[in-house]
Amino acid sequence: MGAGALDLAGMEPGGKVARAGLGDLPELCAAEVLLYLDAPDICRLSRLNRAFRGAAAADFVWDAKLPENYGHLLRFVDEAKEVGSRSEMGEKDIFARLAKPVPFDGGRTQCSVYMLYGTYSLYFRLHLGKSSTRYGRRICSSEQIHGWDKKPVRFQLSTSDGQHAASQCYLDEPGSWILYHVGDFVASSSEQPLKLKFSLAQIDCTRTKGGLCVDSVLIYPKVFEPERVIKAQK
Repeated sequence: MGAGALDLAGMEPGGKVARAGLGDLPELCAAEVLLYLDAPDICRLSRLNRAFRGAAAADFVWDAKLPENYGHLLRFVDEAKEVGSRSEMGEKDIFARLAKPVPFDGGRTQCSVYMLYGTYSLYFRLHLGKSSTRYGRRICSSEQIHGWDKKPVRFQLSTSDGQHAASQCYLDEPGSWILYHVGDFVASSSEQPLKLKFSLAQIDCTRTKGGLCVDSVLIYPKVFEPERVIKAQK
């Protein structure tokens, strides 16, 4: 009875105050902490003590990390490589499978489907002037550049689920490759593929234009904004 009373009061025999540590944290409280962390941090904390190790195995912790369309992504992984049964998997196992690189394109390329994001940005990579090398140095000829600074170029983007974005800007920086931001779009959470349409146009029938090189159209996750980007006006 005496020892029980000491425990309830937070006292150790001899009158010393018992100090609580992270190991005394209830697993439910530890799990609430893990909900705010990314997967690498959860794995690191799981090695800290028994409370975090147990919390890191909780399904509801990993369920919060899974994208809404994870069922569609999981089927894509299963088609690439059959391992195990989905019915036997918990949310932690599903997350681990989605995070593992999946081979495609005949095994020449690997991609983790969990790295797919919700929001993306689309860019045109453009260059004004013809680039060449002379005496080991790269130079840009501006002789053929004309017409692009008279009116702004208009960029447009649309998706099959009804999203639209438009922007415009003047092309007036010859001599280097530059990414021009067209707009952003959100990847659909449905299981249907998202189709994109994009365009670059400058309609001016009174002037001829020349000297523009179009290299490519790039799609980046919005959180990974590349360098040398020009934000066009909407």
